[in-house]
Amino acid sequence: MVAVLPAISAAQQMGIPATSVPIIMQGVGIDQNLNAQIPLELTFKDETGQAVRLGQYFRDKPVVLALVYYECPGLCDLVLNGLSHAMEQISLNVGSDYEVVTVSFNPHDTWQLAGAKKANYIEKYQRTGAQKGWHFLTGQQDAITKLANTVGFHYNWDPISKQYAHASGIMVLTPEGKIARYFYGIQYKPRDFRLGLVEASANKIGTPADQVLLFCYHYDPTTGKYGMAITQVTRVLGTATVLALGGFVFIMLRRDRHSHMDVGRSA
Repeated sequence: MVAVLPAISAAQQMGIPATSVPIIMQGVGIDQNLNAQIPLELTFKDETGQAVRLGQYFRDKPVVLALVYYECPGLCDLVLNGLSHAMEQISLNVGSDYEVVTVSFNPHDTWQLAGAKKANYIEKYQRTGAQKGWHFLTGQQDAITKLANTVGFHYNWDPISKQYAHASGIMVLTPEGKIARYFYGIQYKPRDFRLGLVEASANKIGTPADQVLLFCYHYDPTTGKYGMAITQVTRVLGTATVLALGGFVFIMLRRDRHSHMDVGRSA
């Protein structure tokens, strides 16, 4: 079973040492390599089993890149659902205005799995041109590693759960294949998403995004817990929220008190 969790880096910034983070989660995340050129010469297989060159999807339109794996039991479908929802909320159409390239970072995923995943999301999206504009790829480990490293996508394989620990997000690239913008999490604001596509189409590189990460991580049914580090993260973030709200209430009460005192003096 997989769960969605808060960013580990946030816990470390709040004083939780890196050594307390589970080994499987260390190094997992998405770096923002803005303006980096992705290797367009890499080859993959598309959802029909045909060999394709990554560069063939980069012509005169911006490209949305999503790194997932097709047998992910949790977070990856949420990423694709969020992407599909954002696509549905904007006037731009996949195929005619931009391309979407979904790449599995699991080298054992097959093109048949990719085809089934594509059929599911094309049916959901239901716009003309999506069949030709939304691509689902699989590949060998060397090509996957080169692409993932270029876009700053870091993940780990958990041999115990036989699942990947990874973060969630998508990237928008220019028609030349340069990284223009990152969107983190599983929900992407349609207005920002559209703006990212428009700017990327003009080869403009965006500014760094706020890194609010979600992680896919193994839940231990024998203990009913996510592990000590995750418990600490949740506790720290919860405490920080309570303190912030308490501080806000204190400030407002203090202001109100001073306001009444000033009124009394003027009277």
